[in-house]
Amino acid sequence: DDDIFSSAFCENSEKLINVHLFALAAKYYSLSNLGVCTPLEDVLEALKGDSEGATGIKPDEFMNNKKSHEVQVMSELVDNIANYCGIKQVIDIGSGKGYLSSFLSMQYNLKVYGIDSSSSNTNAAHERNRKLKKHWRAYQSRGTENLKSQSLEKANDRPVENEIKCKKINEELLNNANSLQNQDQVIIQDLVPSCGFAEMATPATNTETEADLVTGTQSHETKLSEEVLAILNVLPADAVEDFSSSHNNCGELCEEEKVLRKMTSLKTKARKSSESNLYFPLTSCITAETELKDIISDLEDCVMVGLHTCGDLAANTLRIFTAKPEIKAVCSVGCCYHLLSEQFENQEECHDQVWGFPMCQYLKDKGWCCGRNARMSACLALERVAVGQMLPTESLFYRAVLQVIIEEIYGVTKSDRHVGKTFSKSSSFIDYVRRSLKKLELDDSKLPDSCIMDYYEKYKHRMNELEAFNMLKVVLAPCIEVLILLDRLCYLKEQENIAWSGLVKLFDPVKSPRCYAVIALKNQSCS
Repeated sequence: DDDIFSSAFCENSEKLINVHLFALAAKYYSLSNLGVCTPLEDVLEALKGDSEGATGIKPDEFMNNKKSHEVQVMSELVDNIANYCGIKQVIDIGSGKGYLSSFLSMQYNLKVYGIDSSSSNTNAAHERNRKLKKHWRAYQSRGTENLKSQSLEKANDRPVENEIKCKKINEELLNNANSLQNQDQVIIQDLVPSCGFAEMATPATNTETEADLVTGTQSHETKLSEEVLAILNVLPADAVEDFSSSHNNCGELCEEEKVLRKMTSLKTKARKSSESNLYFPLTSCITAETELKDIISDLEDCVMVGLHTCGDLAANTLRIFTAKPEIKAVCSVGCCYHLLSEQFENQEECHDQVWGFPMCQYLKDKGWCCGRNARMSACLALERVAVGQMLPTESLFYRAVLQVIIEEIYGVTKSDRHVGKTFSKSSSFIDYVRRSLKKLELDDSKLPDSCIMDYYEKYKHRMNELEAFNMLKVVLAPCIEVLILLDRLCYLKEQENIAWSGLVKLFDPVKSPRCYAVIALKNQSCS
């Protein structure tokens, strides 16, 4: 009840007088308590997502625990959304180094375009994806052990000579897969373009030649099982070719093996031009007005996703989704609320600007504003603090005292420069202040060590006060996050072309504090 909770504050001074009641009120208005979220299990069930997951690589072997958890959960959901909508293309906004994109591509056979504004991130994504694909084949072969045994069982029904040939090809290829990948000529680089998105054309004669070869190998003795072909296909075409030419007794190979290897090479090359499980890292700055067709020439019906899209990018992801007919679904997890632009934070009018908050008409009509301090608080992690991962009180204290120094000594109240993670590199408070002043391009020569320590001693007794204040901010954090997330959900509810939209708790909040996804499906294609 609002009247009960209001008594947490003094009616006259408006100061907090009842911390316990304040905490209860914050819990009452948190997202987990309001009952507006749709359980992930219900969403997967509605999408018919209870089928067995894809076998293959485990993300925790290539990522830290936090990223592995996020990628594994979100990629399963995105795959189910794509299947439900009958589409194979995914656009990953703010893709960073491509953790989610590459996993969606290789694990779920989706064609993924990862778009990030940072060219260094895109280059890192290219390199990471190249290395990942190099290992991916080995993981695939592990997952096909059942396929291998099935191939051998089927071969038992054939003449003994054919059985020996199949078994030899099968086992030799699997046993040599790792050694082949270590050779320069068979490192898997060509599956991902070296620079952005590129067309990969295959001559039409390849398909015709393949058809001729298939026609000429229809007899009982020369037709090998599809399972053996599948095992061969885990290697790239050039690996198969080099494997054949590396043997001195190549002329002694039976015609059946020669034809098989040539077929496999042609099949693999032809598949490269049309296969969907590819990942293309692209560099571009995304805004609400971005024309995706200018970035992706083969744009088709797709799902738009974003894993921890920063600041306004989360809001712009939803705006692009509602505006572009090709985008049939969206799954967006935002972060960095403190970087959101707010329409009503400043007095000056900017009619042409697209703001990060508020998005929905309801809050716009009310002229709602959070303010930077509230948005900063929304980034705090209550669940982590609850399990003992306390706030970095000392670094926060250093930063607070530094603020006083630069205001009183240098007269600076606002700067476009940032101190960053200076605390972890500093040996003392004096070292911290001097490092920070250099980053802020302020002359530290006029500030003696004794003066710096005087400020430290002056405010040292207030460190407990600072810790208590920050704990109150932590308690309030979920309420501010609720406001931002419900604003985005209300924006989707206001659109006419949305079949369903909701908030879904995807992640364990201790592992990943920004754990809520905004999900929506459009009417026309997902019915």
